[in-house]
Amino acid sequence: MNDHEVHEECLRLLRDGLPDPAPDAFTEGRDFLPLGLDRDGDVAVVTFLHHWGDAATGAATFIEGWTFHRRDGEWMELGGGGGSAPDQPLTRRSSGEMGRHLEKYGSGRTVRNANRLLPWGAKWVNEARLRASSEVARIRIGQRLLEVPVHGHVAVVWSARRGPVIEALAADGAVLDSLDLDRPVVPAARS
Repeated sequence: MNDHEVHEECLRLLRDGLPDPAPDAFTEGRDFLPLGLDRDGDVAVVTFLHHWGDAATGAATFIEGWTFHRRDGEWMELGGGGGSAPDQPLTRRSSGEMGRHLEKYGSGRTVRNANRLLPWGAKWVNEARLRASSEVARIRIGQRLLEVPVHGHVAVVWSARRGPVIEALAADGAVLDSLDLDRPVVPAARS
């Protein structure tokens, strides 16, 4: 998938939303599938799972997040980045396997007013890529609720100076876990 295709797919997802149900496997002829989408006012993030190469050349799988800012009614791409996907990225894990209900595995930050004349006064768009355990039905970010897709990957965007506290919710609304995106993540002990 080239940069133009990524951009067009992101704009389609921002317009139409994620497919329901969320894809849980690559389709013939496509080396990517959408994982997550979040909007917070005039900023948004879209995440993809990319499969590069083939079995003969040693295929690699990456997760990328692309941030956007809405200006004059149009979504403008700010930038993106990503990293290696976990083993079996489309397999949902239990909290026992993950060590907790919610895990942050990636983040990024892009400037949304890069065209300013002076170097100070930068305004940022932040994004985090999270994985929710199989017990989590949705996550809460302030007043926003995001359904957790079958694969468990969720993207969160914000433009405030401080990162939000994310709550993992069970199907009945009970809070299972919380994650402060301003604090460093300490890996859970595995037994």
